[in-house]
Amino acid sequence: MAVKTFKPTTPSNRYKTVADFSVLTKKKDQPSKPRSLTVALTKSGGRNQFGKMTVRHIGGGHRRRYRKIDFLRDKLEIPGKVASLEYDPNRTAYIALINYADGEKRYILAPLGLKVGDPVLASDKADIKPGNNLSLSAIPVGTFLNNLEVEPGKGGKLSRSAGGYAQLMAKDGIYCQVKMPSGEVRLLHSRCRASIGQLANTDHENIALGKAGRNRWLGVRPTNRGVSMNPIDHPHGGGEGKSSGGGHPRTPWGVPTKGYKTRNNKRTDAFIVKRRK
Repeated sequence: MAVKTFKPTTPSNRYKTVADFSVLTKKKDQPSKPRSLTVALTKSGGRNQFGKMTVRHIGGGHRRRYRKIDFLRDKLEIPGKVASLEYDPNRTAYIALINYADGEKRYILAPLGLKVGDPVLASDKADIKPGNNLSLSAIPVGTFLNNLEVEPGKGGKLSRSAGGYAQLMAKDGIYCQVKMPSGEVRLLHSRCRASIGQLANTDHENIALGKAGRNRWLGVRPTNRGVSMNPIDHPHGGGEGKSSGGGHPRTPWGVPTKGYKTRNNKRTDAFIVKRRK
């Protein structure tokens, strides 16, 4: 997986980089897919059902359809084969189209090393190979994981972005210690399922957008700095000349930020073995 650069023919091309997509299946080679694998996406513009803006900096962006991803991996003991590797505009990770032996087609998150034609299987008897899905109790200690369940049968919730992986550290009775991408070590039930391998598109973090317009294609509108506002609009605003705010960093509504802890979930505190910091 490589990052493609450009000759500096324009100011934006001087810094712009893109993924070369060499691992993906060419459009002309992709098999036909049922329409049921995608669904229409409507734009909210950051507004709720009353038309009030509840999230800033959202709007515009390229039109896209949502790809239904099989996070549950509930086709147990039914072998499948990778038909194509594809780009998904809704996430940073790549996705793989799987043709199952019973004729059904589904999308899964594509791990590093998965190729067209490779077999995949969701079973506790499956080999420890990228793309296979097993219970934590059936996975050897030290294995890299993705698409981890937090509760058995609820579908994968953790480690789902490009290049992401968790690692199985230890097993202790009905619980397993798993190191999260953040570095936190957490207890998960041994019946929770996970897919094997690190997710593909590991170079995603090295990509430079190069120009503001590329952010607009993603549906991200411009962000104004607090220090450039008036005091009525932001706690950082005001002052003579280009003053730099003063006081601790805060949101427009006065909530401290940049290091201020907002986690408030005592119910799951007991499952954290080691904090990420």
